[in-house]
Amino acid sequence: MPTDPICGMFVPAEPTSLQVVRDNRTYYFCSNTCRLTFDEPEHARRRLLGRLIVAWPLSVVVLVLTYGPGTPYSGVAAATLAAVVQVYSGSEFYRGTYDALRNRTANMDVLIAVGTSAAFLYSIAVLTLPGRLPSAYYFDASSLIITLILTGNYLEHLARGRAGSALQRLNEVLPPSAEVVRGSLVVPVPLGEVRVGDRVRLRPGGRFPADGIVVAGSTTADESLLTGESLPVPKGPGARVLAGSINGSGVVEVNATGVGTDTFLARVGRLLTEAEMSRVPLQRTADRIAATFVPAVLLVAIAASLGWYLFGGASFTIALLIFVTVSITACPCAFGIATPAAILVGTGRAAEEGILFRGEDAIERASRADLVLTDKTGTLTISTPSVGTVRAVPGRSEVEVLALATGLESGSEHVLARAVLDEATRRRVNPIVVTDVHADSGRGVRGRWDHVPVAVLRGSDARAEGIELGPLNDGILEAEAAGEAWSVVVENGAPVGLLTFRNSPAPGVGPAVEQLRADGIEVVMVTGDRIAAAAHVARSLGISRFHAETTPEQKVALVGDFRRQGHRVAFVGDGINDAAALAAADVGLAIGTGTEVAKEAGQVLLVRSNFAGVPAALRLARGIVRRVRWNLTWAIGYNLVLLPIAAGALVPLWGFSVYAVLPIFGALAMGLSSTTVVLNSLSLRWIRVRDTPAVSPIHATLPH
Repeated sequence: MPTDPICGMFVPAEPTSLQVVRDNRTYYFCSNTCRLTFDEPEHARRRLLGRLIVAWPLSVVVLVLTYGPGTPYSGVAAATLAAVVQVYSGSEFYRGTYDALRNRTANMDVLIAVGTSAAFLYSIAVLTLPGRLPSAYYFDASSLIITLILTGNYLEHLARGRAGSALQRLNEVLPPSAEVVRGSLVVPVPLGEVRVGDRVRLRPGGRFPADGIVVAGSTTADESLLTGESLPVPKGPGARVLAGSINGSGVVEVNATGVGTDTFLARVGRLLTEAEMSRVPLQRTADRIAATFVPAVLLVAIAASLGWYLFGGASFTIALLIFVTVSITACPCAFGIATPAAILVGTGRAAEEGILFRGEDAIERASRADLVLTDKTGTLTISTPSVGTVRAVPGRSEVEVLALATGLESGSEHVLARAVLDEATRRRVNPIVVTDVHADSGRGVRGRWDHVPVAVLRGSDARAEGIELGPLNDGILEAEAAGEAWSVVVENGAPVGLLTFRNSPAPGVGPAVEQLRADGIEVVMVTGDRIAAAAHVARSLGISRFHAETTPEQKVALVGDFRRQGHRVAFVGDGINDAAALAAADVGLAIGTGTEVAKEAGQVLLVRSNFAGVPAALRLARGIVRRVRWNLTWAIGYNLVLLPIAAGALVPLWGFSVYAVLPIFGALAMGLSSTTVVLNSLSLRWIRVRDTPAVSPIHATLPH
C-alpha cells in the first residue's frame, strides 16, 4: 500500500483515492490538505496562514472571556468566537477526516477533529443546558488546540520549504521556449516543439532547452544545479551541453541530441524521484505502526476516559478531557515522515554534490559500506595518459625530441599521440614538418623529415627492431619501474630521445582516500593494469593494498571474498570491465564519465567525474540513515512518554487538576513533534561531506 508523501500515512492505491501524477509516478494522499501541500505548497501555506490569522486573536479573546472577569454574556461570546475557530480555522481537519473515512483509512486529522469536536460540543451542551451538566466549559481548550496545531503545521510548512525538493528545483529550470535556426531564420518555438536534430541558438544568460553538441561559437556553462560543479565549464565546438544549464557570455548554436524525457535533466529527475520515494528497512516497522496507530489511539482514549470515569472517580467532564487529551497528543505523522523527510533533504543535498542514488535501498546499502574496492584507470587516475618525461640522447635537446615526435603524431588519433601534442602545447614547442607520415600497425608512426626516415616506436617494438637503446636505458628502467609506458623517437635508425607516459592521479583522489581512511573505511585498488603501474599509483595515493592484472571475473571473486570476510563492500568503477563487480558489491558507485553499462550496474551515480564523490556519497548516506533512526526514535519515544501522561499517568501525583492544562500542552507538543522531525532532517543541509573543496570534473558525459 502506498504512503502519503506529506504525512506518511498509508493510502489505498484505488482510482477513487486522492492522487497526483508527476514525472510518470502516481502519488496518493490521505486528504486534500496533504495533496495541496504537495501539489501547490505556496498556496497551501498562504491558506494555512489565513486560518492562523483568524485563529490566534479569537483564541486569545476566548481565553480572556473564560478566565477573566465574568459577565452574563461571556459564555455566549466565547462560544461564538470558538465556533468561528472550530468551523473556519479547523475546517482542514474536518475535510481531512472526511477524506480519510472515504478512503477507509484514519489519519491525524481524525484524532484532531474528534478531540476538539468533543470539547467544543460538550461546552455547547453545558451552555445550552444549564444546571444539567457541570458548569465548566472548554471553548478555550478547543480553540487553542486548533490554533496550536495549525501553528505547528505552519512551522512544518516553513521547514519543508527550506528543505525543498531537488526534483522540484530541477523541474523549474527549463525555459518555456527556444530559438531554433531554420534556414536563414531564427524562429522562437515552445519548448515542447524542439526536436532531436534541431539547431538551437542560445543567447548570453539563457538556459539550454535541450541536451546537445555545440556546433558554432564558444561560451561557458553553469551546470551547478545539474552536476554540482561550482565553476563555469568552457564550451566550444564539439562540447556537450546539458538542458537546464545556464549559458555564459557567448552566443552559441547547439545541435539538439536529447529533448523532453531523453535529457540528462529528465534522467536525473527520474533518479531523484526514485531516491526521494525510497524507504530504509527501519521504516517498514514504523509504517506498520502508523497504519494502525489512529484506531489504536482512539481505543486508548476511550479506554482511559471510561476507566477513570468508572473506576477512578473522575467526573464526566474530566473523563471527556482525558479523551480529548489522548486524541490530540498522539502523533502518527512522526512515524510516517521519519524516512521521507530525511531522504527528501538528503537526496537534494546529494544532488547538489553531484551524487544520485538509484533504487530504493541504495542509501541503506551505501550507509553500511566499510570497505571500498576501486578500479584504477579512469577512477583513481585520469583516463587519458600524459607525457611523464622527455629525454634526449647526448648531442640532442628535449625540444628537438618533442618537436620531431609532435610532427609525426600530429595526424594521429591514438591516446599517446594526444598526450604528445598536449605536452608540446604546454611547452610551446612547434612541430617539425614531417612528410609521408603513416601508422605502422600499432607499432608506432613513421615518416620522413628532410628525406631522412624518422619514427616514434612504442616500447618493445623499438627493441624488436634492434635499435641500440643504450643511451636511454636508465630512463627506460625508471619508466618501467614506475609502471609507465614509453616510446622511442628514432631518426635514420638511431634513437634521438625517449618519451614516457603516465596515468596521473585524478584531481582530489589523494584527499578523498585520506577522508575515507579517516571515516574508518579502507581503500583497496583492483586493476587489470600491470603490477608496476598499480604499485606506483597505490604508493602515490597512500593505498596500502592492491590487486593488479585482474580480470573482470577475478574482480567479482574479490568482491565475494571480502564479503565472506564480513565486509560491506562498495565497488567504484567506470568501465565495462567493472560492471559485474559493481553489480556484485553491496553497493556499486559508478563514476559519471564511465560507460553506460557501468552506470546502469551501479546503485550510486557520481555525476562529477572524480573520486572525491565516493567519501561524500558514503558520508551522506550514513547521515541520512542516522537522521532516519533519530526521527524514528523520537517518534517512538514521544508517543511512549506522552500518551501515558495524556491517559492519566500524572493523576496519582497531582490529581485530576492536571487536565486544566494537559489538553493545551498536548496540542502544543503534537504540533511541534512533526516539526522536530523535519528540522532534524533539515540539518542534513549542513552536514560536512567533504574535508577538502570539491574539484572540477575532468569531463562529463550523459548517463542514461
